[in-house]
Amino acid sequence: GIVYKAFDTKLDRTVALKVLPAAALASEDDRTRFYREAKAAAQLHHPNIATVFEIGEAVPSDAPHGAEARPFIAMEFVDGVTLSDHIKKGPVKLAEAVNIAGQVAEALKEAHAKQIVHRDIKSSNVMLTGQGIAKVLDFGLAKTNQSTMLTRMGSTVGTVAYMSPEQARGNEVDGRTDLYALGTMLYEMVAGRLPFGGDYEQAVLYSILNETPEPLTAVRTGV
Repeated sequence: GIVYKAFDTKLDRTVALKVLPAAALASEDDRTRFYREAKAAAQLHHPNIATVFEIGEAVPSDAPHGAEARPFIAMEFVDGVTLSDHIKKGPVKLAEAVNIAGQVAEALKEAHAKQIVHRDIKSSNVMLTGQGIAKVLDFGLAKTNQSTMLTRMGSTVGTVAYMSPEQARGNEVDGRTDLYALGTMLYEMVAGRLPFGGDYEQAVLYSILNETPEPLTAVRTGV
């Protein structure tokens, strides 16, 4: 989807407005599931989770006549940088990496207690505020068959690199797939790179299913 920095004129606050492609909710089943999961995510209130304020559908004002309404999620605007951008600046201090991973783990603990699985934990889905608070984004984006296919078609190798083996195989996933992705993210913070490399999606998926990553102790001293 596309994310806009927007202004809520009713409550006078800045929000992040995520607009999803209409094709992501192609069927009525997809639509029903999206609203069910987005409503569940809106019940999550935790300091390490970006709050969902509103979900709905609207036709963009500049859209041609007869255009389909597009679903949107209005959520808390987090003023900061993504963890992925923070990692690009250079090695993350070990204490900081553990602190960030701990905060994300607390967010997952809260969600999993309510039977909500994120399914797309990655460093670009974690924001860091100026105070060092980690906020997990995009809870409640339903991974329907259609949206998963769209994600894969438009995905980067980096996104695929966080997938658990069961997710890579296309099997049903539960909270453990989020923990696997969290482990991948912790590795990325410490090593400055992802555990499974490769120029093509298929090569990364093969590595996830068949190979063991290089131990962190071999990648960085003092770990």
